[in-house]
Amino acid sequence: MATASVSFKSREDHRKQLELEEARKAGLAPAEVDEDGKEINPHIPQYMSSAPWYLNADKPSLKHQRNWKSDPNYTKSWYDRGAKLFQANKYRKGACENCGAMTHDKKSCMERPRSVGAKWTNINIAPDEKVESFELDYDGKRDRWNGYDPSTYTRVIADYEAREEARKKYLKEQQLKKLEEKDGEEGDENVASEEDDEEDGLKIDEAKVDESAQMDFAKVEKRVRTTGGGSTGTVRNLRIREDTAKYLLNLDVNSAYYDPKTRSMREDPLPDADPNDKFYVGDNQNRLSGQALEFKQLNIHAWEAFDKGQDIHMQAAPSQAELLFKSFKIKKEKLKSENKDKIMEKYGNAASEEPIPRELLLGQSEKEIEYDRTGRIIKGQDVALPKSKYEEDVFINNHTTVWGSWWKDHQWGYKCCKQTIRNSYCTGLAGIEAAEASADLMKANMARKEAAEDEPVRHEEKRLATWGTDVPNDIVLDKKLLDEALKKEGARRKEEMDERKRKYNVKWNDEVTAEDMEAYRMKRIHHDDPMRDFLH
Repeated sequence: MATASVSFKSREDHRKQLELEEARKAGLAPAEVDEDGKEINPHIPQYMSSAPWYLNADKPSLKHQRNWKSDPNYTKSWYDRGAKLFQANKYRKGACENCGAMTHDKKSCMERPRSVGAKWTNINIAPDEKVESFELDYDGKRDRWNGYDPSTYTRVIADYEAREEARKKYLKEQQLKKLEEKDGEEGDENVASEEDDEEDGLKIDEAKVDESAQMDFAKVEKRVRTTGGGSTGTVRNLRIREDTAKYLLNLDVNSAYYDPKTRSMREDPLPDADPNDKFYVGDNQNRLSGQALEFKQLNIHAWEAFDKGQDIHMQAAPSQAELLFKSFKIKKEKLKSENKDKIMEKYGNAASEEPIPRELLLGQSEKEIEYDRTGRIIKGQDVALPKSKYEEDVFINNHTTVWGSWWKDHQWGYKCCKQTIRNSYCTGLAGIEAAEASADLMKANMARKEAAEDEPVRHEEKRLATWGTDVPNDIVLDKKLLDEALKKEGARRKEEMDERKRKYNVKWNDEVTAEDMEAYRMKRIHHDDPMRDFLH
């Protein structure tokens, strides 16, 4: 993961970050995007993706891994060798005394020294060379192929091709000469000559072998006289290099999985393609066909026989396991044929050459039956449907249809009364109407309940006089409630004066009515009132 800068993370944030990285590596979460909008590979290690602290990177990026400090003044061009500029007609002051060019002096002149220089003869003035000066970067100064012209390598290729053609021609002539000598001898070859021919054939390069021999992939060639002595077997390539690799047959990400470590692709990469046009259908096809399938059946038989108590082991005694498997197959086929003969003797053979009666062929007959437009029989007799050994059309509890003739809301029932309770008594059309009315009533009740739940509950507003506020002038006080409030206020003041009468469990009432507020004001002592001593 490409991190912008190192910052403190809690344990929970660190765990979430690790889970996100694992999801990105598994392809379950989208990859991280850098500043330029490009996706960052989640498999890049953290020590490569995290930017150094001194860069103060705010966003995830891999910019620090690129050469982002390159100097634009650096160039990758090279000298134009052999390029000439201006050629003068006469000698110029300051030019080379030997050839007459202005780009160098006599000491650094690369031309053959003339007996009389161009300064005095004023003829054959050499053209000025193209002098270039440019600054190279670190890699350009150390690039040993800088300035190399690839077109010059064509001469080397042409030389090798000419040499190869000459060698092919010589080997072909030698082969023709040996064939002529072999035809002249007419069967007088001995063992020594055969060995010589075999050695000569082994020296032939693989490129000279025809295409039919190249298709023989399983052929093993012997290489003799090796450094270690003896002979070693070398197998040719298992496929032609011009064939398309299996992982390139279908480039879809969600197609068959290719394991690069074992080079295996078990599923078919092109399952929808024509089988006649495909030469590769997956590695599972090889496992389920040929000797691989027989070997699998042999292993399974050995395991099952060992579990049943037989002393058999596939790896310890493979010959014994294979012999027992062959005898098991013979006995199985014999038992299968005996069971088949017994069944045919008891029930007969429907696939024999004996003709089947016409009455049994799809119930066809030559009897003519005539129907009217409504489907009723006018002439003839209706075909009787065959009855099974089970009871059919047995109606119980006043029902006119059988159980399972009606289906609704994933439940079976009776069609005559539309009841889903088995063995219930039939109620007919009245029961259907009652059920529909009950369902409608239930729907109406549910709708009314939902509407009632959606409407907010309106509470009656109580006009309470809060502490510290004045009682409105338009409020009407109840005399009876006011007297009760005055008694409560007097009792409360007595309790305040004598703490011993105060009970342990005290219940407070937070709701203060207008009468309570008026009683409190009437009982309150006004310190500024000169008549306060005469109130009580």
